[in-house]
Amino acid sequence: MKCEVVGYDDTVEVSFEDVLKAKKVLDGVINNTKLIYSMDFSKEYGNDIYIKPENLQITGSFKIRGAYNKVNSLTDEQKDRGLIASSAGNHAQGVAYAANKLGIKATIVMPKTTPLVKVEATKKFGANVVLTGDCYDEAYAEAKRLESEEGYTFLHPFNDREVMAGQGTVALEILEELKDVDIILVPIGGGGLISGVAVAAKSINSNIKVIGVEAIGAMAMKESVDKGELISLSKVDTIADGSAVKCPGDKTFEVVKKYVDEIITVNDFELSEMVYTLMEKHKMVCEATGALSLAALKKLDVTGKKVVSIVSGGNIDVVTISELLNRGLLFKGRMFCFSVKLQDTPGELLRIAQILADCNANVIKLEHNQFKAIDRLRQVLLEITVETNGHDHINEIIASLNKQGYSIDKIY
Repeated sequence: MKCEVVGYDDTVEVSFEDVLKAKKVLDGVINNTKLIYSMDFSKEYGNDIYIKPENLQITGSFKIRGAYNKVNSLTDEQKDRGLIASSAGNHAQGVAYAANKLGIKATIVMPKTTPLVKVEATKKFGANVVLTGDCYDEAYAEAKRLESEEGYTFLHPFNDREVMAGQGTVALEILEELKDVDIILVPIGGGGLISGVAVAAKSINSNIKVIGVEAIGAMAMKESVDKGELISLSKVDTIADGSAVKCPGDKTFEVVKKYVDEIITVNDFELSEMVYTLMEKHKMVCEATGALSLAALKKLDVTGKKVVSIVSGGNIDVVTISELLNRGLLFKGRMFCFSVKLQDTPGELLRIAQILADCNANVIKLEHNQFKAIDRLRQVLLEITVETNGHDHINEIIASLNKQGYSIDKIY
């Protein structure tokens, strides 16, 4: 790709030249995930929204870019010692894939909380998997211990020049397709992706805004930037397991300070809603971390701009998908569960059913239980779950029931 290098600071840990070299290494190895224009998101948020679908990447995540570029850069002596890496899942698959392709032995340390789909995928690529700790940082400590004891070559998932450079190729692909992009929204965990993207994008066009997105339960990078020093969270608590990092890298922190324009935070409810919305509108599956950049769209205080959201990964198991979809349904008012006390007389259940039918509410589940009522000789407790069309529809149902003399308790 031909472009002019603008304003590069050679004190930063990764250079634009590093990213260009990584692109050559990765040509023919990874998918060039083409931008997808979102008519639905564009209409809703008043900007031209494009999705960069790294959930469709080999191994289901952008992490293959940095991992492969790093493994390829190792000396023969480093490769012969065997590789070890710590990961919440996606870096693990990237390293395992690269090691398998290049014929190198690899051991991956992952948190015990890692979704099974990521563990099994890592094993499938031939890596030895060690499960330890409850978050990335604890897995990292164990990996460093094994590095020291066994002499392995350690591959950091984000705080590394070649890793950052590999991730930066995402920006090169974006700009090849959309030269006049105004804003790139980038998920942040440890900071490897946004570091590479920021250096590449700003080197090509310094006017492009690079905005990071973190989960509120794991916003180590935002707090570090706000305080002007690298900080470590006491704990992380978010459904975005791929970004659940207590402390960002010192190298990535320096890049983010220099190149990133802003960091937005989103909560778990917003992530659940976006996982659901992406599946509903675009028939695409992403993990909660992958939805970070999309969840931030409604927090942009701009209109008429060309915005690219990087959907960073799609490695999610069926059970977690089900849970996130249910949360998304609740957040968007697509399900409503309530209880109501009824007189234990014939026809009461029919009256409730008729009110719901008149409101076009589809009953999903119903429990008619006399033993849950306080006065079970004269009353029954009815619990109903209905499918709804949004919060206004729920309010309409409540108003109709109240009008007919029924007082309800909302369960969810």
